[in-house]
Amino acid sequence: MSPLSDLSTGFRLSSRARFGWLAGGSLLLLALATFLAAQFSGRQPSTVALDIGLSVIRLLLPLLLILMTQEMLSREFERRYFLNTLSYPNTRHSLLLGRFMAVAILTLGLLVVLAVALALLVWLIGHGYAQSTPVALDVHYCVTILFVGLDLLLLTAVATLLAVVASTPSFVLIGTFGFMLVARSFGAIVELLTRNAMLVGDGETYRSGVALLSYLLPDLGALDVRMITLYGRMELLPADWPWLVLSSLTYTTGLLAVAVWALQRKRFA
Repeated sequence: MSPLSDLSTGFRLSSRARFGWLAGGSLLLLALATFLAAQFSGRQPSTVALDIGLSVIRLLLPLLLILMTQEMLSREFERRYFLNTLSYPNTRHSLLLGRFMAVAILTLGLLVVLAVALALLVWLIGHGYAQSTPVALDVHYCVTILFVGLDLLLLTAVATLLAVVASTPSFVLIGTFGFMLVARSFGAIVELLTRNAMLVGDGETYRSGVALLSYLLPDLGALDVRMITLYGRMELLPADWPWLVLSSLTYTTGLLAVAVWALQRKRFA
């Protein structure tokens, strides 16, 4: 069987994980956070609302993709559903890739829905007060959302690998969130210590140690390019953005390859 067959199975399993309720809750939380954030800025309500909205999206969607991965892969092994799944003329790699594609499509599809809803909310908020520096909800916003999607795609690959090698579903949650926090923050820490090495004792050594993570982890913090849409200036896009995109896609492919290899060698009790 091809991964497309497991893709349709993954979509059916998403209903068991209550994806519809999670998506609706995410949309409601995004709307509340956006409107409330706009009330805390009398001069730049649209900018603050968009900033907070993007932060909510970048926090909620990783949690959702982790829950979907737990249901589609971790529960498969924990509850021994694989005994039924693999009894059909099906290969392990098609099972893994099919479920990965299902999680990715659901997550990225919800990203598009939330992005459209956020743009509409910010547009409505902007109608109530004309800012001196309006936000850019055009191609700048689309580029920002594309980079968020790349971030989520890589995190989906991380969760998939952890679902294969982890012994408990809870480790998928802890491991993926831990990876996300480190990968999104180490670049900012290195930049901060470069500008002011006196923040910590022996700052240069500390900075060099943290900088070593750049050889092991992708810089997910650099994929947060919201400044180009908050201020409408495309020149705020990192100069090395092609390398960021290429390295993230390569890292995602590598993680999936390792996950397939690990599943092929996995021995089921």
